[in-house]
Amino acid sequence: MSDFDEFERQLSENKQGDRLNGHERDKENRHRRRSPSRSRSRERKRRSRERRSRERRSDSKDRRHRRSDHTQNHPQENVSRSPHREKKKMKIKKYWDVPPPGFEHVTPMQYKAMQAAGQIPATALLPTMTPDGLAVTPTPVPVVGSQMTRQARRLYVGNIPFGITEEAMMDFFNAQMRLGGLTQAPGNAVLAVQINQDKNFAFLEFRSVDETTQAMAFDGIIFQAQSLKIRRPHDYQPLPGMSENPSVYVPGVVSTVVPDSIHKLFIGGLPNYLNDDQVKELLTSFGPLKAFNLVKDSATGLSKGYAFCEYVDVNINDQAIAGLNGMQLADKKLLVQRASVGAKNATMTSINEIPVTLQVPGLMTNPMVQMGGIPTEVLCLMNMVAPEELLDDDEYEEIVEDVREECSKYGQVKSIEIPRPVDGLEVPGTGKIFVEFTSVFDSQKAMQALTGRKFANRVVVTKYCDPDAYHRRDFW
Repeated sequence: MSDFDEFERQLSENKQGDRLNGHERDKENRHRRRSPSRSRSRERKRRSRERRSRERRSDSKDRRHRRSDHTQNHPQENVSRSPHREKKKMKIKKYWDVPPPGFEHVTPMQYKAMQAAGQIPATALLPTMTPDGLAVTPTPVPVVGSQMTRQARRLYVGNIPFGITEEAMMDFFNAQMRLGGLTQAPGNAVLAVQINQDKNFAFLEFRSVDETTQAMAFDGIIFQAQSLKIRRPHDYQPLPGMSENPSVYVPGVVSTVVPDSIHKLFIGGLPNYLNDDQVKELLTSFGPLKAFNLVKDSATGLSKGYAFCEYVDVNINDQAIAGLNGMQLADKKLLVQRASVGAKNATMTSINEIPVTLQVPGLMTNPMVQMGGIPTEVLCLMNMVAPEELLDDDEYEEIVEDVREECSKYGQVKSIEIPRPVDGLEVPGTGKIFVEFTSVFDSQKAMQALTGRKFANRVVVTKYCDPDAYHRRDFW
């Protein structure tokens, strides 16, 4: 390489080095020019962060002071909790599942059925808007309410005790509803009572339709020695989808309505002077009654000589028919048969085939349900004597000795009572014979032997008697 070429190479390298050094110097100068600006910006950001931090610390301190003051003033609210962990309040449903007034115990299906029957309007009359923007409400029409079901929530009660008050009637029925387990909610089922003292009847108003229907089971219940007659009002209209008859049977209550069924019995040939209690006493010697009705003349109130009944245990119908049909009562003979249509001939045939034999009440597994009641040492013999047969002293003594001699065959007789008629007075137990044995076992043996036997061409009917009532001479 010549000296000239070496010189050019060195010159070129020097120029490149100068350019690089110039770039570095420019970059450094630019950096120097920008550095104060960036430093000032970082300084401003740092001071801003410190100021915000001081403000947050100040706010937090103020909140702690306020919370401390509030806690001191309201110590009962001193509950430590995080605002983020507070539970949301449950939203109360004000409209869903809220029944309309008067329909608290009506199911949705029953309500729809009432609407379909036209007893409740399907839609309400809502306010309408006029072109001027004014709301116009139509004439108010009750869409729902207690008046819609009032006729189905009322019951007629006849034969009420004289002088009874509305409060006493309400307390009695509310107590019976609770005792019978017929109430559907806490509180009183009977809301109001209206009494007509002149005509001796009352109206009960219940809070629900279902409770009203169940209260029909109290028809015939005894209230202050009166058998109450419970019916639906004349303006009653059955509600669609709801039962009209009670679904329960109240033990001890004998209904005054005997529904038509194959178990309904007809009792004809009754002496007109026999009252309800006397006829029921004759019938209950075979078992407890579920329903009984002695038909009477509406004008005079006297018996027409026939009645209807139904037993709690329908299996004893044949026994009652066999034991009572053809029985001599005074100058008449009883005609007892099933009241159902077409059953008369079958019943009469069965009467001829079934002998007059009755079961032994004292030896049954459940004597309270069967005839005769609970066995006691006092036995009551019925349908053996007529009141006129007890007027003559000699004849009376013969009857007493005859009964004593026969009953002594089954045990030791302690005493005998045969109430006699007295002119102008109503003597309790006239026509009945009471025999007291020394033991219950002897009384049971006598009932087994004497029930169904003939005495003076009459079929003997027996039952047990309360010893305390017997000694008090309470022969009703």
